[in-house]
Amino acid sequence: MNQFVRCLSVGAAAFALSAAQDYRFSEPPQAVEPEGPIQAVVLHPIFADYFNCGEHPAGEESIVGDALGTDCQIVGGVFGENRSFARQFRTDGKTNADWFSWQKDVLAPIDGVVTGLFPNAKVNEPGQRGKPPAAMIQITRDDGLVVVLAHVTDFAIKLDQRVKAGDVVAKVGNNGPSYAPHVHVGAYRGVEPLQIRWDQRAAGKLYKKLESPAGQ
Repeated sequence: MNQFVRCLSVGAAAFALSAAQDYRFSEPPQAVEPEGPIQAVVLHPIFADYFNCGEHPAGEESIVGDALGTDCQIVGGVFGENRSFARQFRTDGKTNADWFSWQKDVLAPIDGVVTGLFPNAKVNEPGQRGKPPAAMIQITRDDGLVVVLAHVTDFAIKLDQRVKAGDVVAKVGNNGPSYAPHVHVGAYRGVEPLQIRWDQRAAGKLYKKLESPAGQ
């Protein structure tokens, strides 16, 4: 068990949207994991900051978007004059604002079209798990790959909008079945969940900006 938040983010039981036409999200199907090797997908980093992720292992979750997903949080203390070990919050983590992730920009992990948006305006307090579903964004690539970002807030995009990898699409929230500010990322094709890897070349470009004098 790792230190990061693991929690169901795409619950099939609560997908009744209001009559507002600005939102749409299809109920995800049951995941069918392959009998052979698990396929992986390389995604653009979802943060322009240092971050760590805790993965959902095979068999832990049963719905695509959840299955083989990963929960990611920005960490502080890894650069600058006072760099030391990575940490998730500044002091005691008892408020959302104390977490390095809170309200930071969330970046699109792929080029694609926004095919799903699901709002959840309720904000959880750290340590108190809310009820599903989380606020979510669904982006579909032209080849059928789907990526879900959950527990986000302040959508910066609209339904059917085309985005490019690295575009700001939302901010980090703490809503739905979540104990702390973070973003859940899930990827799949059809009913097959995919293991997530991060584009290290893109990450390197982002991190160089952080380590430069201007970035500090």
